Amino acid sequence: MTRLDPAYASTPLAPRTWRRYVAIGDSTSEGLVDPDGNGSWIGWADRFAARLAMAQTEPLEYANLAVAGYRAEQVRATQLDRALAMHPDLMTVVAGVNDVIAPRPDFDTVATALAEMFAGARGIGATVLTFTTPDTSAWSPASRVVRDRVLTLNRITRELAAEHGVLLLDFAHIPMAADPRIWADRLHINAVGHLRTGAALAWLVGVPGVGPEWADPLGDGAGDAHEPTDNPARGPGSHLSWAIRHLAPWVVTRVRGHHGHHPPEGKRPTPVAVEVTPAS
Repeated sequence: MTRLDPAYASTPLAPRTWRRYVAIGDSTSEGLVDPDGNGSWIGWADRFAARLAMAQTEPLEYANLAVAGYRAEQVRATQLDRALAMHPDLMTVVAGVNDVIAPRPDFDTVATALAEMFAGARGIGATVLTFTTPDTSAWSPASRVVRDRVLTLNRITRELAAEHGVLLLDFAHIPMAADPRIWADRLHINAVGHLRTGAALAWLVGVPGVGPEWADPLGDGAGDAHEPTDNPARGPGSHLSWAIRHLAPWVVTRVRGHHGHHPPEGKRPTPVAVEVTPAS
């Protein structure tokens, strides 16, 4: 079992009952690529909300305002005030990766946006969670190109989380998070990754029965989540295939202004009680 270095995650909270959870962010929080079988996404935020709801007797309301493709400032401008108006006692704020992969990222703007989101959520008394981005450059050429930018975003996230009292999971220092088997298209995690992330957040807020096992390395039985032509271990051919199958369509959708499967108000624009099901 992995023993987490205290420097890589905030101290887990004592168990408590949550009233309302709101997620804001981009595709990471929206749930790409964790299909529900009906043309939509599940994602770690949905899975986290389900774990919270299952662990308490009182109902939990949950809203998810995240929209794929949004930069940090867009998240702040379009989601923060709406989220605060819902008076959540728990929020996740994850943003900045779309700035990292943009042609000319402005990290001063990213830092300002994150600071305002953290401060706004903390200002209404909400418990706020966030996390850093894993370094996948060991097996992904695309990640090597933006590695320095990822390191900059992670530094900003760590510093602002500490400044504003935001609970942090430092996935950049947890080897499991960079395992290629939890990544679907080298830009988004797959269902295994979303399950692990949801469990990590549940552990961080002290959900009874959830331990640090989410950080354990994937065993040999975990399988390979990549399509055969998209497996980084297969070398240059896989990288070309990935660029054709995943990167090019991603770029085209952004040029056309389409950001994901859900409308600009997000996939769960209003707080609704979470249905507790064994499959969660």
